[in-house]
Amino acid sequence: MASRFAPRRDSHGRPTKSAVIGMCAAALGLPRDMPSEEAGPSREGRGTARTLFGELADTVFAVRADHPGVPVRDYHTVGAGRYPLSPRDIVTDHRRAAAVSASLDAATGDRFGDHALSGWYGAPKKIAADPVSGTLVSRELQRSALITERWYLADATFLVGLQHEDRQFLESVGEALEYPRRLLWLGRKSCPPSGTLSLGVVPGDAVTVFRTRSLLPGPDGTADTGRRLWAWFQVPPGEPGATSVQDQPVGFHVLGPEHTTRWEVRRRITLDPNATEWEEIIP
Repeated sequence: MASRFAPRRDSHGRPTKSAVIGMCAAALGLPRDMPSEEAGPSREGRGTARTLFGELADTVFAVRADHPGVPVRDYHTVGAGRYPLSPRDIVTDHRRAAAVSASLDAATGDRFGDHALSGWYGAPKKIAADPVSGTLVSRELQRSALITERWYLADATFLVGLQHEDRQFLESVGEALEYPRRLLWLGRKSCPPSGTLSLGVVPGDAVTVFRTRSLLPGPDGTADTGRRLWAWFQVPPGEPGATSVQDQPVGFHVLGPEHTTRWEVRRRITLDPNATEWEEIIP
């Protein structure tokens, strides 16, 4: 995966555990700096207990590709337009003040007015302390447009499973996804989720559930029940045929998320001819 600040921003071919757990944590309203453990009695009698985030991270993850979707490329440009300055911009950065001094001197009346820098990019990435004021400012006064190539996965439908021994805990996560405490999005803020996110809590392991539950509808509202599906299941280390994935969440701190390794296997899933239909699905 490429960096989120790189000119090319790609997209994974299926949901990752980190993305799903992060969305669940946001729905529950958990703080970004919540640790996985805290002081207190645990189920095993130790001196530490798992937090809500720790319980989320401990779930066994699985994903079924009901409709894999197609990659879509978006040519994207940002910035390099006219950036309207505020009085604070003038006070904190002497370079800006010098660049618009003629406009400021010609201004009349008791209002600040409209003063702009041509080519100034309003959300700079390169930040440094100004040598005069000490305020954090952009190291570049003017910038050309940022051009990025962004990839999205379109017309895809995935069934994601989180396996946990506590049914009440899973029900609370499902309720939070339908009534989230924070805004949710699918990978990027430009892609908010719609329809039903939680399909309820059902007994059984992920393999059983994936085989006995019907396909989710595709973009045209139909489901082809006659084909075999690919699915990915989290397994313990050392499982035959398992591959490593670097998406086990450790923390989502604002200064940077932290991940570690988990293991998964890919299997073909053949649906039961009498697979149970999902109820109350809103596409």
